[in-house]
Amino acid sequence: MKKIAIIGGYQTAFGELWEKSLGDLIEEAGIGAISDSGIEKNDVNCLYLGNMAAGRFVGQEHVAAFAADCLSLKVPAIRCEAACASGALAFSQACIKILSGKAETALVIGAEKMTDVIGSEAVTTLMGAGDSEWESSIGLTFAGLYALMARAHMHRYKTTREQLAMVAVNNHKNGQKNEKAQFRFPITVDDVIKSAVIADPLRLLDCSPITDGAASVIVASEDYVQKKKIENPVWVLGSSHGSDSIGLHDRADITEMASVKKAAKDVFDESGLKHKDIDVVELHDCFTINEIIGLESMGFCEKGKGGTFVEESELPTNTTGGLKSCGHPVGATGVRQIIDIYRQLKGVSINQVKGAEHGLALNVGGSGATAIIHILGVE
Repeated sequence: MKKIAIIGGYQTAFGELWEKSLGDLIEEAGIGAISDSGIEKNDVNCLYLGNMAAGRFVGQEHVAAFAADCLSLKVPAIRCEAACASGALAFSQACIKILSGKAETALVIGAEKMTDVIGSEAVTTLMGAGDSEWESSIGLTFAGLYALMARAHMHRYKTTREQLAMVAVNNHKNGQKNEKAQFRFPITVDDVIKSAVIADPLRLLDCSPITDGAASVIVASEDYVQKKKIENPVWVLGSSHGSDSIGLHDRADITEMASVKKAAKDVFDESGLKHKDIDVVELHDCFTINEIIGLESMGFCEKGKGGTFVEESELPTNTTGGLKSCGHPVGATGVRQIIDIYRQLKGVSINQVKGAEHGLALNVGGSGATAIIHILGVE
């Protein structure tokens, strides 16, 4: 089967970017990716936009056409929405388009402008990714849902409060050199545990922030890469999508994510790789418990051992800071993860993993209703 290549990428700064509009972020990311790829703008055949809630955050619907207009692109433009996994969904759909033969290249953008509304409105908007009848309508938030998962994991597997904190500590450590990250300061286990309670057992420093930002990549067909003599592309070796019930109450076991387990099995089967072949991983640490559950559900460690794995493993994870340090503009995160793996495999990342040849990115939507995983490689 023909392969898909990533030939360029760009990320804006992530943070509270009050001076920039959604259009500004889309324009910067799109132009940056095109420039990084070395192709002409006229060579872009289509645009895929990952965006969760521009209509709620900034009042902009028809947002894919809006994105194309920001870049003066007269190409088919498609919006992809899967809550916090919108960026990875846009990337996977662009790959499918190219594999279909209907396009040689695609511009994939993930973007979200979240800070133009007050915090309570942002939380309400984000809860649209949960079950509106049985979760948000009775006051549940995603912090509350993930707190239930954390407490269940702690009860069943004796995961400790300190192990949860280590996720945040590690990711803040990795983010210190990342000039695009929202938070670039170190924290300690004690800092996390003593920070404000958001939804017990989760503290403020267990939670990823509300963020503005955009990220973009150019993907191309194998034929296009050969025709244009593009050197050293990064290849998409596997792409998978898993689903589960949208409501936490409908799941048999809230200490794992069935969507992640399904996506992990499929992506490893497609790529032909084993866990030991993966050199670097991007995990969806929207809350610290999700990094632990993600590692277990993907099979990188035994179920119930994720906390110990975080403390002891040498597997490079979230090398630029993850959602916790980079920030989490929900539509952009999945594309940002792809860029970070792409840069690791190109050998140009901060906190570079020596000799990295294969990387994996896990993007999760909601409390695990959607999971999208990509494996990238240099061969």
